[in-house]
Amino acid sequence: MKEEINKAIEVLKRGGLIVYPTDTVWGIGCDATNAEAVEKIYKLKQRDDSQALICLVNNYGMLERHVDNVPRMAYTILDIADKPTTVIYDNPAGVAENLIAHDNTLAIRIVDHDFCKKMIRYFGRPIVSTSANLSGKPTPKSFKEIDEVVLKGVDYVVNLQQQKNGGNPSTIIKLSNSSGIKIIRE
Repeated sequence: MKEEINKAIEVLKRGGLIVYPTDTVWGIGCDATNAEAVEKIYKLKQRDDSQALICLVNNYGMLERHVDNVPRMAYTILDIADKPTTVIYDNPAGVAENLIAHDNTLAIRIVDHDFCKKMIRYFGRPIVSTSANLSGKPTPKSFKEIDEVVLKGVDYVVNLQQQKNGGNPSTIIKLSNSSGIKIIRE
């Protein structure tokens, strides 16, 4: 695993794209602080940049560095969630501008996956996570379902867990300091 983490981090540092296993589905990722890398993901996925992407962090400390004011309710929701949960926060900070939605929000998940947690910890920055598919196509449930266009369009494919079936996309909750809680995807 350590070798795969090092190879992925090398690519991320150069502004490249990776395909990697997460706590939900296989994802396409890049440095969430690098606007050019984020743009590459939009182009690869053939996705309009008005459709926001998810950002992964490895712990509450990193979350707090990238959200101006984490609502107290977020900690409760994340502590009781029984499956991977992405929360959309107001006023993100320290990430690429083209990662932030037009309403000044950002979807962030504290990842619970050994490879991802370690990769993010050693990289020291959040990474983008979007399903490894072209826009409008089904989310791949396993590595073998990932479109060749995606695999050829990235700079590195992590060589771990490729035989394992993936999970389901995360629950997404919008948590606003002003308007409360809204479930976007269960």
